[in-house]
Amino acid sequence: MEELKKVNEAAEYLRGQGVDGLRTAIILGTGLGRLVEEMEIIRSFPYEDIPHFPVSTVEFHHGQLIHGKLGSEEIIAFKGRFHYYEGYSAREVAFPVRVAHELGIERLLISNAAGAMNRQFKKGELMLITDHINLLPDNPLRGQNVDVWGPRFPDMSEAYDLKLRELFLTIAEEMNIPLRQGVYVAVTGPNLETAAEYRFLHTIGADAVGMSTVPEVLVARHMDMRCAAISVLTDECDPDNLQPVDIADIIEVAGQAETELIKLFKGLIK
Repeated sequence: MEELKKVNEAAEYLRGQGVDGLRTAIILGTGLGRLVEEMEIIRSFPYEDIPHFPVSTVEFHHGQLIHGKLGSEEIIAFKGRFHYYEGYSAREVAFPVRVAHELGIERLLISNAAGAMNRQFKKGELMLITDHINLLPDNPLRGQNVDVWGPRFPDMSEAYDLKLRELFLTIAEEMNIPLRQGVYVAVTGPNLETAAEYRFLHTIGADAVGMSTVPEVLVARHMDMRCAAISVLTDECDPDNLQPVDIADIIEVAGQAETELIKLFKGLIK
């Protein structure tokens, strides 16, 4: 199959550059790239240099795969991700996760920026994702199944690994970092939602809304990788008092909350 061939070629290129034998990968979301500054960088790879990798078209998503140490563990970090709204298919969005699995990655940690619809949540807070709702009009598992990657009908009863979630909660308590828990819904974007859409999304059970993460998690679970994800809540989506939101404000809030997010990720890897 062509997709399997492309994944193998991308992984082979990275193995040839010394990226191998690692356990953990991190996907860094909107405005959340400063974790790289905490790493002892061994090598960085622009996405355009990696065979068959998509290239991010969003100005604040810098497309690099970073190989380095975070604490005592070697990891890879995807600085910049791809989105369905950029014109990519869900399979293309999740391509880096396939490559990570081929490199031996066992656990995937994800960050994203999201809007808070649960009115008890405030912007600038962090939310540990407990479950998700996929409202993207595509699924990365659609099409021919590659049996060596996983089953045709993968189970999603625990999409977000319970033990990793419990560990994040323990670390947050020890560090006195408030950590909400809730359900994340993925929508197409790139527009932000109307008041009526926020009411609908909250009514169906979502606490926060964003435009990413779900395709990567679906693919990771298809390949039996353990996943955990944390959203930075960058705006409050109260349909009864909806205020205009500028993307620059979202980036600013994400950057302010990033310090605590970095502490959680470093604590978990340690």
